[in-house]
Amino acid sequence: MNRIGLPGENQSIFDTRSINDIYDEIREVYRSTKLPWVIGYSGGKDSTATVQLVWYALSALPPEERKVPVYIIASDTLVETPVIVDHLTATLRRMNDAAKQQGLPFEAHKVIPQVTDTFWVNLIGRGYPAPNQRFRWCTERMKIRPANKFILDRAAEFGEVVMVLGGRKSESASRAQVMSDKRGHITGSRLGRHHILTRAYVYTPIEDFTTDDVWTYLLQVSSPWGSNNRDLAAMYRSAQSGECPLVVDDKTPSCGNSRFGCWTCTVVTRDKSMEAMIDSGEEWMLPLLEFRDWLTETQDPAKKYLYREHKRRTGEVLIQAQASDGKTLRGLRNIEQYEDETGEAVKDPKLIRGPYKLDFCKEMLRRLLQTQNEVRKHGPDPKQELITEAELHEIRRLWRTERQDWEDSVPQIYYKVTQQHLEWLHDDIGAFSGQEYQLLNEVCQQHDLPTDLVARLMEQERQMQGMHRRAGIFQRINEVLREEWRDEATIIETYNLPLTFNDDEVELE
Repeated sequence: MNRIGLPGENQSIFDTRSINDIYDEIREVYRSTKLPWVIGYSGGKDSTATVQLVWYALSALPPEERKVPVYIIASDTLVETPVIVDHLTATLRRMNDAAKQQGLPFEAHKVIPQVTDTFWVNLIGRGYPAPNQRFRWCTERMKIRPANKFILDRAAEFGEVVMVLGGRKSESASRAQVMSDKRGHITGSRLGRHHILTRAYVYTPIEDFTTDDVWTYLLQVSSPWGSNNRDLAAMYRSAQSGECPLVVDDKTPSCGNSRFGCWTCTVVTRDKSMEAMIDSGEEWMLPLLEFRDWLTETQDPAKKYLYREHKRRTGEVLIQAQASDGKTLRGLRNIEQYEDETGEAVKDPKLIRGPYKLDFCKEMLRRLLQTQNEVRKHGPDPKQELITEAELHEIRRLWRTERQDWEDSVPQIYYKVTQQHLEWLHDDIGAFSGQEYQLLNEVCQQHDLPTDLVARLMEQERQMQGMHRRAGIFQRINEVLREEWRDEATIIETYNLPLTFNDDEVELE
């Protein structure tokens, strides 16, 4: 196979092995077990080369030797860049059609997060702050869990599975270190034990490929399922980017660094791949970039107090301070206990902020729906869906039951922006209204009580109506009463806290 030289690359795999040698190895590994294979496919060059190598290798086997199924799974976070997800969906369809026509054991599947784990449900519904390098809550929920569920379901069906991944040592020094680690490697085999999924083996057929080797193979060997690999190369050129791997554990490098991935990604300072796509003629994506950049602004330490609550989702106010011995103290109880026991005041107390405020979550939903309108109007798909109907229903439920949204804002916001109605669920028990909240607020102010405290207590009682067993109501009431109900101004004044602080994010649950 001819090779196109790139300066600085490691030695080509094709200098020491032919493509037939690699096909032979894949066939040997496939026949060495009776376990199903699960290939991680992201739509990018490395995973495409991996699937294509396996496809050609197995197609040369006699029909009686290729009975073990090979599952191709692609992870769709539901916030993938539209150009990429369209490419992914079309490719999976071609794979399934071609496998059926050619009598091959391939099945292509798309895995998505559960509605409770999606980006918008966590960001807008629960108020999780936009992900950053220190608090990347999205990867576990949106990529690892869906992929692992599929893998574990197959393991439950067959006993064990072989995971085929498109990782390469030359991608980065950290990737090379992980892939060269011999712990879990099975002597005399190309398989290794997965370090987290105990019922899974791992096989990486392109681990010794350079980037140049991948493109050489893809551009000189046509796609067996009818795609055009030159279109893939053109997409890379337009985005000037890499790809997001299938993520199945926290050691797999996630996206960021301008790779193909989620259009909402705020882990990087700039989304250079989306900027490049827009510069290459995809101007309709500009509203997506503008929304993403606006979301990134909420990470500015000087502005967090504008967007974020002063307490956690648990109801705790988390203050960090330094003790006289230099130790870091976290939490009001720890700080107050320290001051009581030592008689010394803590130094440099800072408020570690919690989720986005409900009002800001409402603004995010409005802007997201407006962005969806713009993309539908100017983009290639007039039905482009940036947020699903199921997510809207779940956000509404969270706001109503956890965030005292008695106004029932989601249907109102949706209609105002889209001029359309959805089939919203109506609670037979009945729910409180915005007018009732105003009345409650007036009564609470007269008695110097936090309105949201009383609203939460009433919501706990409402949810228990009609149940045969009500023993849990007392625990629910106690949990509400244990929360911190002093307002932000009182907390800041009491503990002499600064408004801004570049804190490390911590889990919000």
